[in-house]
Amino acid sequence: MERYYVAATKSTPHINFDPKEKTFNIVGESFPENAAAFYTPVFAWLKEFFDSPYDSPIVFNIELIYFNSSSSKALMSFFTMLEKAAASGKEITVNWRYHTDNDTAHESGEEFMEDAPGLAFNIVEVERHK
Repeated sequence: MERYYVAATKSTPHINFDPKEKTFNIVGESFPENAAAFYTPVFAWLKEFFDSPYDSPIVFNIELIYFNSSSSKALMSFFTMLEKAAASGKEITVNWRYHTDNDTAHESGEEFMEDAPGLAFNIVEVERHK
């Protein structure tokens, strides 16, 4: 399966899902004008990926500095997809990375972790990039 890549913009995150390299990253900010339109192709790629044979385990690294409420809803759908894949026997870990001084991102990670009990979910503090 081919890599799914989206370059970051001012309002959308960098997404790099590379099954060959086993890197699955979402990094940046997420407040697109239409979150459903932005995330629909991401979910379509993930569905195709989870429906295909692949080597477990896989790790998703998510480092969102800021995201709006419509992106939060999309993230809930994202975690639901990951949980379904985990329930079918796939080994999936999520590393929710937040910057040291970003309490909102930290709290959001804790809420997502509570809402996705079927995932190995790590909340990882990182230093802000300079």
